[in-house]
Amino acid sequence: MNALNPLSHPETETETFEKSTLLGIPEYQDRQVLNIELNADVFEMLTAPAQVSHLVLLSDRQYVEQERQLIAQLCERYNVTPPHNNTNIFSVDLGVFNLRWERHTEYSVYMFYQVGPFETPFAQTVISLVPEEWLASLPGELLSATHITLDDRSSAKRSLTELAGLFVTDTIIGSKVAAGSASVWSDNQIHDDGFGRILIHDETLRNRQAGRLVQRLLEIETYRILAMLPVPTIRQMIPQLARFDQRLAALTASNENQISIEDEQQLLEGLTKLASEIEQISAQTSHRLNSSRVYYDIVKQRITELREERIEGLQMLQEFIEQHLSSAMGTCELVHSKLETLSLRVSRASALLRTRVDVSMEAQIRDLLKSMDRRAHMQLRLQETVEGLSVVVLSYYLLGIVGYGLKAGKAAGMDVNVDLMTGIAIPVVVIGVFIVVRSLRRLVGEKAKQHK
Repeated sequence: MNALNPLSHPETETETFEKSTLLGIPEYQDRQVLNIELNADVFEMLTAPAQVSHLVLLSDRQYVEQERQLIAQLCERYNVTPPHNNTNIFSVDLGVFNLRWERHTEYSVYMFYQVGPFETPFAQTVISLVPEEWLASLPGELLSATHITLDDRSSAKRSLTELAGLFVTDTIIGSKVAAGSASVWSDNQIHDDGFGRILIHDETLRNRQAGRLVQRLLEIETYRILAMLPVPTIRQMIPQLARFDQRLAALTASNENQISIEDEQQLLEGLTKLASEIEQISAQTSHRLNSSRVYYDIVKQRITELREERIEGLQMLQEFIEQHLSSAMGTCELVHSKLETLSLRVSRASALLRTRVDVSMEAQIRDLLKSMDRRAHMQLRLQETVEGLSVVVLSYYLLGIVGYGLKAGKAAGMDVNVDLMTGIAIPVVVIGVFIVVRSLRRLVGEKAKQHK
């Protein structure tokens, strides 16, 4: 019944199966579990006349234990065996009425039904037999409430006037279903007691057919509401998406007027913020929209399984669903598509702007490298100039030392022409200093290359 969380058989989670073999071949460990899951009963056996009251409560998975305890309390009240632990489906005859409870991923189903004659449809409902204090203790929020009355085939068919009195509205939809085995009427309205109403007239239904028909109608009621869950939020989002679109258009237009890297970075920050807001909304709604799409598909499938035939003068259920539910689902799909389109456009605009920023930064880096190259060239020239000056300075000081030495020798009695010998020493000293400086420079350069 729940496409997102298939029904679990009462024994699925309590029984374990030992590793066994068949014909000497080891069995897959979950073979038996899967077989039980596949053959789990998804509908009750009903015989006309019968009345059903159906509740769907939206609740978190954390309440499942509380729900099991409440079911057990109700069973103890009527002296019947309570459900096993970890049971997700439980069906029991409480004497006064029958109960079927199902736990799904995000909601729980309580089906109360009674087989037996009645005077007027919807006048004395099954839910009135359920203890009020027990109903008030159920966790969750009421999502759907439906009364179904199954008329016996021996009773006369009701006229449109009688039907209008039962449904208290002139907008009645109806059709023959199950290849003409029954007729179904409803008005898809919530009545004064807070319940919707569906009337079934048995033509040639068998017990299993009656149970399947009631189950399909209840699934349609449940899943069409679940499919509609995101609609109010989606409609509130439409103006916000329009504002996002305007912001994106303004940011894209301002991209042409950027003249500095700071302006481009500021624009990129604006696009990043817009993308973050869009992704936040998308993350908040994607799960609900995907679930809604699945529920809508189930509704269409269940309507197809009804095999409707027209009753003259009445709108069929399929036509009603296509007219009302499909438009709401179209709005959801439109918003979902709009979110994806906005996200894609923001990504493209951000990519273009990042490319522009990267190009600008590369140009700045290129200019910086050129400037550094010029400075290095100037430093080289300056270094060469300093190197020449250092040769002169060193030569000057060395010649001074040579001159002092020659003067000292002359003072000691040596026959030395100081001026002549100093002049002769000039080229020798200068060339020697030059060779030493160049050797040192070459040695430092080789050391630097080795360290790179």
